[in-house]
Order: sequence, then structure tokens, then C-alpha cells
Amino acid sequence: MMTEGERLQLKIGRLFHKALRDYRLIDDGDKVLVGLSGGKDSLTLLELLAKRSRVFMPRFEVEAAFVRMTNIPYQNDEAYLQEYAAKLNIPLHITETSFDESSDTRHTHCFLCSWQRRKMLFEMAKQLNCNKIALGHNKDDIIQTALLNLTFQGQFGGMRPKMKMDKFPMTLIRPLCLIREEDILQYAALNNFRQQLKNCPYEDASQRNSMKEIIARMEQLNPEFEYSFFRALEQKWDIPLNK
Repeated sequence: MMTEGERLQLKIGRLFHKALRDYRLIDDGDKVLVGLSGGKDSLTLLELLAKRSRVFMPRFEVEAAFVRMTNIPYQNDEAYLQEYAAKLNIPLHITETSFDESSDTRHTHCFLCSWQRRKMLFEMAKQLNCNKIALGHNKDDIIQTALLNLTFQGQFGGMRPKMKMDKFPMTLIRPLCLIREEDILQYAALNNFRQQLKNCPYEDASQRNSMKEIIARMEQLNPEFEYSFFRALEQKWDIPLNK
């Protein structure tokens, strides 16, 4: 009989491979740069992609990048990230950047930080000749973003599992897109992932906490809410589904 941990490993592996297959996230010959933040999602993503890259087909390479934000007072254990990547036999590249919040008063700290990090990831991907960037957004992140866009921007949509950039040959992929956050939390605990040394002081200011409450309420009304909502998103996305 399988243990609870073994069942969780099996579930996450199944959903991870389903996302790779259904959304055609990985092709033979790809070189993928994983955005490693030090959080539970990116650590899980790096481990799953590292293990998958050792399977015969498709053949692809994986590297990782950690972007240190110098003007946000939080801290990651970079030695642990180096150790973790080395254990997976994945090269880890560390760089740093910052942003000037006075130059853009229309956006929040979270937006500016995320935007600047993304820019650095693109630069590193180009330098390393990577054609894809893998981000650790899970299913809850995607649903929350769609609700935020619907509530505050009047648009239904958001983070897609696969998005090819228009201006240069780079594709963003989100291989954790079918995995719920609660499962990743359990996976992180099972694997003893270390937490950040000091959390971001702005993380509680985000409207995402409000979206989490709305989702919890909707799931009380309909336990199948996540499936219905995600299916509606799939119909909105302009990517081919391999189902």
C-alpha cells in the first residue's frame, strides 16, 4: 500500500506530465531557463524539470537563474539554492537588479518588482541561448490572476500555460499550471524545502489574498469551481490543446 507521500508524488508527477503533453510545453532540442525564486513553486518546478530532462524523449536542457532584488528587504538562502541546483546537476546563475518606484507611481511594488525580474530573466535567457523560460505559477495563481483581471481591468484572461513572445524568439511556459497550491505546499514539506530567510514586506498588500477568499467561497458553493473556471480559461486561450 502506498504512503500518503507516495500518492502525492504520483499525483504531482501525473499533473506535471499532463501539462507538458496537453499544452506542448517542451519540444526536442529546447533549452529551458527556470526562474528560481527560492519559493516552494520554483523549487518544485526545478526538480520536476531536472528529472524530466533525463528521460530519453524529448531531449532538452535545463538551467536556472536567481534574480536578487537589491531594494526590496527580503532575503533568500542563496547557498541553499546553489546546493539544491547542484544536487539536481543544474547550473544556477545569480544576478541582481532593482527598480525606482518614483519613476512609475501607477503600479504597485509587486508589479514593478515582477516586471524588472522578468526583464532580467529574458536577458539571461538570451545570454545563455535558452529558447524557453519556465515560471513556477501554479493553478491557483492562474485562477487568481484571471479573477483580478476580470475584477479590476474588465478582461477575462491572464497567465497562459504557454506564451510565445512577439518581439523575439522566446516562449514562456508554466508547467505547474494544473497543480493546486495546497499540493505544492505538501510537496515542499515532504521534501523539506527551506523557506526564505526573510519574506517580502509587501506580499500581504496584494489583492491576491482577497482573490483567495473569493475562490474559497466559490468552492463552498460548488466544489467543482476550479475545474469549471479553468475550463473557461482554456477556451479563451489561443494555444492548441493536445488532448
